[in-house]
Amino acid sequence: MKENKLPLFAIIDRIPWLPLVAIAFFMGIAPVAPEPHLWEKLRMLANGTLSRPLDIFDLLMHVTPSLLVLIKGIRQLRAEKGTTS
Repeated sequence: MKENKLPLFAIIDRIPWLPLVAIAFFMGIAPVAPEPHLWEKLRMLANGTLSRPLDIFDLLMHVTPSLLVLIKGIRQLRAEKGTTS
């Protein structure tokens, strides 16, 4: 495997899939009632009402695990594509 230029990517690559996906799932749906915070904050962002610092922090907190799953998945697909061609 090639040496990563950014140490953050090396850290992301070492995170096991199962805990990362589980955390992303639960942070995406928490709290279930009355509606998930992630959905609420994305709706606020689309409506242009996401302005309070606490709401912005809440959005970042709930979306970060999903972004890590996305980054890890893209990096793994690229690595597999590079080894098979």
